[in-house]
Amino acid sequence: MKNKMILNALLMIAFLFSSIVFALELDEAKQKGLVGEKDNGYLGVVVAQNDAQSLVTEINEKRKEVYKKLASKNGITLQQVEKLAAQKAYQKTSPGHYLWTNGQWVKK
Repeated sequence: MKNKMILNALLMIAFLFSSIVFALELDEAKQKGLVGEKDNGYLGVVVAQNDAQSLVTEINEKRKEVYKKLASKNGITLQQVEKLAAQKAYQKTSPGHYLWTNGQWVKK
């Protein structure tokens, strides 16, 4: 239980840290419906645009680095961290933004 609480706290911090640099760009892209949160802990492109794809690629690379460190630190798999991160991202997604649900993009 304590490990799960620590992991959740770390995930929140890591998620915030990994997106702070891109916060304005990411928020704008989400507002415009260009990108959304996927069920694997990463971003996906909703509407294909070069800028959106570049943003998604860059943020996903940073997320994966953080996820790997968290997995190693907590003795769990990368997939477990990704799943927890996806759950947190889905909870934090604002209404009107996109989520990948049952194989398709859905507005929250």
